Amino acid sequence: MEQVSMIGIDLAKNSFQLHGARRDGSVAFRKKLSRGKVLEFLASQPGCIVAMEACGGAHHWGREIERLGHAVRLVPPAYVKAYVKRQKNDAADAEAICEAASRPTMSFVAVKTTEQQARGMLFRTRDLLVRQRTQTINVRYAAIWRSSASLLPRARFMSSAWRRRLEIRIRICRQRSANWPTFCWSRSPVLARRSTALRQKSGQRPGRMARCAG
Repeated sequence: MEQVSMIGIDLAKNSFQLHGARRDGSVAFRKKLSRGKVLEFLASQPGCIVAMEACGGAHHWGREIERLGHAVRLVPPAYVKAYVKRQKNDAADAEAICEAASRPTMSFVAVKTTEQQARGMLFRTRDLLVRQRTQTINVRYAAIWRSSASLLPRARFMSSAWRRRLEIRIRICRQRSANWPTFCWSRSPVLARRSTALRQKSGQRPGRMARCAG
């Protein structure tokens, strides 16, 4: 019997579905294994191609499986969907992963190291903070301009002293809102310094807010 040339794995929380295929595409085995027995089973198999859907956990399993001597291929989930033949379940997904990975024109995702994943998490966290900062600034701008637009037309009915106080308060609010981005960024100096260090390491110039916080 010809040995297995490719194994497709459908990752899950506790139970993983494995689909083994021979070189001619025929089914060699279908197995459902617990998380703790997957590496033990793959260690007993001869060197072959192990295919999985690309996700955060797939990079961890890819590193572990590569240490066993197998070649790992991570397929984008959008490319696997077209190869599901019947109703969606773990066995059908594992077979579809194996079928998609066998296509000669398929595009694969490179297995990331732990440092690359940590760097990606850092940049995603920074992007989230930038978007939250922008939302906060927009809310403050809208509130300030709405309040000033509603109060200034009524200023002519006030005395000169009250009108001057109102103008001073509006000016102070606008000045504080202009300094709000720097204040928000200063709340996360560690993240700003790390982001600046990574940008300098990659040869990019740090952003304006990163330089202010640094």
